[in-house]
Amino acid sequence: MALDPELLAILACPYCKADVKVTADGQGLKCVECHRVYPIQDDIPVMLIDEASIEPERQTKG
Repeated sequence: MALDPELLAILACPYCKADVKVTADGQGLKCVECHRVYPIQDDIPVMLIDEASIEPERQTKG
C-alpha cells in the first residue's frame, strides 16, 4: 500500500524540517536536505531521528 498523498504532503523531516520523498524502493522517506532516511513499517512512516539512517547524496557524472 502506498502512502496517502495528503499525508506525504504534510510530512517533514523532524531534524531539519525539509520535505521528504518516498525512496526508490518504497521502504522509506528520504529528506531532500539532510538525506536522512526514515523507515516505513507496516505502511506507517517512523519519523524518529534516532530511527533514521543517513544516506549520502548521490553524485552524478558530468
